[in-house]
Amino acid sequence: MERSNLLAQMRKGEQLDWDIIVVGGGITGAGVLREAARRGYRTLLLEQQDYSWGTSSRSSKMVHGGLRYLAAGDLKLTKHSLLERERLLTEAPGLVDRITFYFSLTKGLFPGRLAMSVILLIYDFIAGIRDHRYCSNKVLQERFVGLNDKHLKGASAYTDAMVDDSRLVLRVLQESIAAGASALNYAKVKNLIIEQDQVVGAVLDDAENGGSIELRAPVVINATGAWADRLRNKLNPEKRVRPLRGSHLIIAKKLMPVTDVLTSLHPVDHRGVYVYPWEGATVIGTTDLDHQEDLDIEASIAQSEVDYLIESFNFQFPNAQISESDIISSWAGVRPVIGSEKSKDPSKERRDHAVWSDQGLITVSGGKLTTFRLIALDALIAAQERLPEPQPFTDDRVFSPPTMTAEALVPSNPVWAQRLLGRYGSSAKTLLDEASPAEHQRIGVTDFCLAECRWALRHESVQHLDDLLLRRTRLGMVLVNAGEELFTDLEKMCMAELGWNKQQWQDELARYQDIWQRFYSLPKK
Repeated sequence: MERSNLLAQMRKGEQLDWDIIVVGGGITGAGVLREAARRGYRTLLLEQQDYSWGTSSRSSKMVHGGLRYLAAGDLKLTKHSLLERERLLTEAPGLVDRITFYFSLTKGLFPGRLAMSVILLIYDFIAGIRDHRYCSNKVLQERFVGLNDKHLKGASAYTDAMVDDSRLVLRVLQESIAAGASALNYAKVKNLIIEQDQVVGAVLDDAENGGSIELRAPVVINATGAWADRLRNKLNPEKRVRPLRGSHLIIAKKLMPVTDVLTSLHPVDHRGVYVYPWEGATVIGTTDLDHQEDLDIEASIAQSEVDYLIESFNFQFPNAQISESDIISSWAGVRPVIGSEKSKDPSKERRDHAVWSDQGLITVSGGKLTTFRLIALDALIAAQERLPEPQPFTDDRVFSPPTMTAEALVPSNPVWAQRLLGRYGSSAKTLLDEASPAEHQRIGVTDFCLAECRWALRHESVQHLDDLLLRRTRLGMVLVNAGEELFTDLEKMCMAELGWNKQQWQDELARYQDIWQRFYSLPKK
């Protein structure tokens, strides 16, 4: 991802003409870039912040079929999600991994055991697997020690999958660029180029050089998620995106050492709340609220959400009571849900996507992390009449298979090796080769290592310290005190790989700590 070379070419008047310009560097934009490159289109992706800065680094980290969508009768969305889940599990093991979910059955509340059995029978049938079962309170207690089961009638167990959503975006971008596409982060589109009432390109804000760059393309695809209305409203005043916030808390694994996902109903409003393992820590989430704040300011958890999630956890685990002092970090993401006239309850809005065509601007929004490939295909179908004939292809895999096995990469630890192959593909070997053996050691209770930090700084368009600690890795979220134990090592690494001097490091460290305190910690009281 050689960002500086591409910008230099553009400033010289080169690389200005494209078949497709994609605006938005989340999973939807990355998916469009991947499918466009596969078809031979000269495609450029522009992201105004960092890759996955918005929703795509702040989801609940789940690749799932959407059990509640099936319960609500949305068979089509469930089918698409389940088939894509199975595809991702096959193509990207180590990045997307199957995990068991336990849906606790609450006395007197829907769904009960029979209803869940029917739902899960259909769920597994669509996915082409059979792994659901009923578990008694005794089994549930064994999986989640200390669980309050007085109000429960066992649980329904089934499987879905977990992912590092930001690494999923980076891996898709990696595949896209290998197939001939281009991408720039921190590249804001400040306007569209409109000629004869048609969109023919976009104006890139070249803030670093104090100017702008006009880029031409017969198709501009607006994949900006929760921001989609903003760009679309330059052509069409319609407002369709309803931003909904989901927030999460991270606590130390030792406080609640879980290996599976528990879904239980909140004691107040009976919404489902998860407790699950992630990157060496334990997560509690999520909420579902209308997000009224400025979208250009990072989303953060509200005090009412902190109280709501702690209340849910303490009700389910009365002997493991937590307080705010136990929270390592938090995160909040804004889901770009297509709003309806009928639903006032955020949790009852549909999660499918929509595509609109306005004079050469194709806007796509909504949908789920799991179905990003299908969303991308729909966007390209909407654009096809403005594009040349695509080149033929026979392989529709999102991810190229690695050139080696996990056993060959790290014979002493194939499980960790598979994690690296899932996140970096065949580049995993180069990642390890470019780092010293000491940098291969896992950091704290996590499976991250400093070799990944060096690789990201060298190859993944890191512009700021928060790019590295909050998205390329999650070290700033799962280590105490924002990962300050790593600052000495990272200072040396950033100076060596990015050419930062002492003052730049201090400026970046201050920026990162401010971002972490404001948006990844708890609200100030």
